[in-house]
Amino acid sequence: MSPELVGFIGIFVLLAVMFLLRMPVGFAMALVGFCGMCYVLSTKAALAMIGNQLWSTFSSYGLTVIPLFILMGEICFYSNVNTALYDTAYKWLGHIRGGLSMATIMACAGFAAICGSNTATAATMSTVALPEMKKYGYHPALSTGSIACGSTLGVVIPPSVVLVVYGIYTGQSIARLFFGSVVPGAILAFFMILTVYLICVRHPDWGPTGPKFSWRERLAALPGSFEMVVIFLLVMVGLYVGYYTPSEAGAAGAFAALIISLIRRRLSWKGFVAAIIDTLVISCFIIMIVTGAVIFGKFLAVTRLPFIAAQWASQLNAPPVLILSIIIVLYLIGGCVMDALGLLLITIPIFYPVITRLGYDPIWFGVLITVVTTMGAVTPPVGVSAYVVSGMAKDISLGTVFRGVIYFLPSYIVTIALLIIFPKLATYFAALVRY
Repeated sequence: MSPELVGFIGIFVLLAVMFLLRMPVGFAMALVGFCGMCYVLSTKAALAMIGNQLWSTFSSYGLTVIPLFILMGEICFYSNVNTALYDTAYKWLGHIRGGLSMATIMACAGFAAICGSNTATAATMSTVALPEMKKYGYHPALSTGSIACGSTLGVVIPPSVVLVVYGIYTGQSIARLFFGSVVPGAILAFFMILTVYLICVRHPDWGPTGPKFSWRERLAALPGSFEMVVIFLLVMVGLYVGYYTPSEAGAAGAFAALIISLIRRRLSWKGFVAAIIDTLVISCFIIMIVTGAVIFGKFLAVTRLPFIAAQWASQLNAPPVLILSIIIVLYLIGGCVMDALGLLLITIPIFYPVITRLGYDPIWFGVLITVVTTMGAVTPPVGVSAYVVSGMAKDISLGTVFRGVIYFLPSYIVTIALLIIFPKLATYFAALVRY
């Protein structure tokens, strides 16, 4: 049996193991990758190669950026930064028809900028925003759809754990990935807010107007976003001027979040311990996925499947944009049935060489597929964020949540189209970063 055929069989077995046996993606990739390498090479060679590869990956200082950014987000979560953000956005937009949903999306964008997790954003904003929208008579589909889709901004707007893992796995600058995702994240948030406006034009009763606050009350609410602005600028400006590395940026952000929370007396000892525990749990989950991806990626490299795919793509007479479109469609389909991070780490070894061979910018591609796979967090049958919102809103069915999500899907599609037509939306600011 040829190595290439073994590679194809390995991919098929991986999908079968995940969906039939319900095995977590990290363990599935590690198992299939190791067995495949034992078949192509030998058990002794597989163990030696995997040992060297895992050591070279996890001995990297840059990998510490993952738990540090997660810790920053968890501290902000347990110090109720999200409540202050929502209050600020609500006082500025609550009087507009659909304003509470718009405020929720803006608060999600702000919390995403310091959290980096869509599930954490979905859970926290559901707790804060759902009771208020229910109080003012918002339609359940609009309220839950805006929270579920707004929470996905946590994966796009930096700091994003998905972009961190992509940068580590492909050897790209994490700082450039962060700056490259700022404009696409803002565009996606804008189209979500526009979607709320259009929904309320068609269904005025879905988003009734709230109370109108005075300018004094609006200005008085602005300090509520103080923590988010300070932490975000501390991380991004420090990266831009080259004052510190991404790992040091994560440490600075986590330290700033801790100090601000203590000064404002919003973080209890119980909350701090919970933040540490959650950071450990999430970090271990991500590192296990990375471990499986390293082993499975090495297996594919041994079969030479990625290189053959890249060579085949470069020899096609089809225009590069057609091949890119096929890859995007595959990501859209895969994102509906898999977690975004797991999908990226399975497919990057195959598609990354193809993209670079076709001449596309790897920073731009990283931002693009992050937006594409983000749709998977809200689309059935997986739709992790939709499940989280449905779980928090116990009186609203999952079907209602997905109904609300459908209205927002064009926002993702338009953002993806703009990124393809205007690549500089992702590459212009990324190119300004020193490293």
